[in-house]
Amino acid sequence: MKPSSESLDHAVLKQAAHWYARLQAENDPHLHADWQRWHDQHDSHRRAWQYVERISARFSPLQGERDTARATLAGARQVRQSRRNLLLGLALFGGAALLARLGWRPLEQNLLAWRADQRTAVGEVRALRLDDGTRLWLNSDSALNIAYTAQQRVLQLVRGEVLIDTAMDPRPFFVDTAEGRLQALGTRFSVQQETTDTRLSVFDGAVAIRMGDSASIAAVVNAGHERRFNREQLGTEQPVNAGRQSWSRGILQADNQPLADVIAELRRYHHGHIGVAPEVAGLKVVGTFPQDDLPQTLSMLSSALPIRVEQTLPWWISLEAIH
Repeated sequence: MKPSSESLDHAVLKQAAHWYARLQAENDPHLHADWQRWHDQHDSHRRAWQYVERISARFSPLQGERDTARATLAGARQVRQSRRNLLLGLALFGGAALLARLGWRPLEQNLLAWRADQRTAVGEVRALRLDDGTRLWLNSDSALNIAYTAQQRVLQLVRGEVLIDTAMDPRPFFVDTAEGRLQALGTRFSVQQETTDTRLSVFDGAVAIRMGDSASIAAVVNAGHERRFNREQLGTEQPVNAGRQSWSRGILQADNQPLADVIAELRRYHHGHIGVAPEVAGLKVVGTFPQDDLPQTLSMLSSALPIRVEQTLPWWISLEAIH
């Protein structure tokens, strides 16, 4: 499994970033030997270094990597139509139940995302209007398949998040995720495919949840509430803030949220690393911020909170306490 910033110690990540910056700036064999000793000292150092290299690769990809990506996408285009037909068939003969058996995460999820009917890049939010008048907003780094028939309307959320404002239509409206199937009951709602769960937030109307392969309704979530679930467990219903849908307008809205949560949301729209020191992670944030203007958002946060912005590399930012 690839290491993520959430699973790594903040201090060790800072060390790795500083080592990377020094090695890029200095061609010194003694420095490299010192780095190697640090790298081999502990498994957490090795994992932090892997994470730094992975983030770096997003900004300076090797030619070979670009060629491999082009070849992969070319192959995906050749089979895209057959895959779309398969998805339609799966939707007609069981939807989420059959899709889940494909074992699509994490590698299969990426493959499905490449072939999806609609997909967005990191930082992109796309608005769509479907044939029946339903409106969709596809969030950053998301992928979606659309399978409309004469009998039903089915969306398959492969990755990321979608906000849906359903149109009146006699055909039922379903959203399939890795964890189950959702049925809209005349509504406006968002669905987010998280690492191990699906997050459903309902802003108007109601949405029914079917977990895993089950044909029975596990719960109905009404407007003003949200719920997480997976194939075996249904989370506790929680109130949802209407600001949860503000990303569709390019706005990041915080209502007394911990700084760590705000930054976790902001990361979805940017390729680089944005870390938060544990000492300031719990600071409460209130306000609206432009999610696609990172310098402006960080400036606003540092003006309102006792934090400083430390930039070790062009693509490596850390929020630290002011001492």
